[in-house]
Amino acid sequence: MPDPLLLDIPREFTTPRLHLRTMRAGDGPLLHDAIAESVPALRQFLGHLPWVAEEPTQASAELRARRCEAFFASRVDLVWLALDKATGRVVGSMGLHRTDWNVPRTEVGYWLRSSEAGKGYASEGVNALVGWAFSGLKAQRVELMTDEANAASRRVAERCGFALEAVLRQHQRAPDGSLRNTCVYARLPA
Repeated sequence: MPDPLLLDIPREFTTPRLHLRTMRAGDGPLLHDAIAESVPALRQFLGHLPWVAEEPTQASAELRARRCEAFFASRVDLVWLALDKATGRVVGSMGLHRTDWNVPRTEVGYWLRSSEAGKGYASEGVNALVGWAFSGLKAQRVELMTDEANAASRRVAERCGFALEAVLRQHQRAPDGSLRNTCVYARLPA
């Protein structure tokens, strides 16, 4: 595998309803509105979204956007902002995380703005990123990991053709101190 910095990774994807683009400096206000609306729902599963623990401010959202931009450029973490094509409104964020470039293997992750949940955006974006991971990245495995209690995320995994491979018992500690189970889903190239 060539050095990941030499890979041409798309900065934008389009799906029937979504425009996925990398985050950039100046995206803080857009991101802040979506995060602030969604914090109560997102904080239910902090083990998988630790960045949600901080208080959502304009500054923290701008910092997140700039970190995502830097991580994308360095190929440490690949994150795209998900925008509704018709309105330009942020519906969430999706990405390829913890990539092992030697295999290559990656993990797809996502979160949606609370008011946009249940409309199929997660499945649409996940399928686009996973399709590219197999065709462009030549991934040999894409994982999707979620809290066992996150029924919505588990439905996305199943709709997108992921197979449940394991439930890691007492895998993460929740902010309240309880131990949580993690479901490991995976898809292999067709």
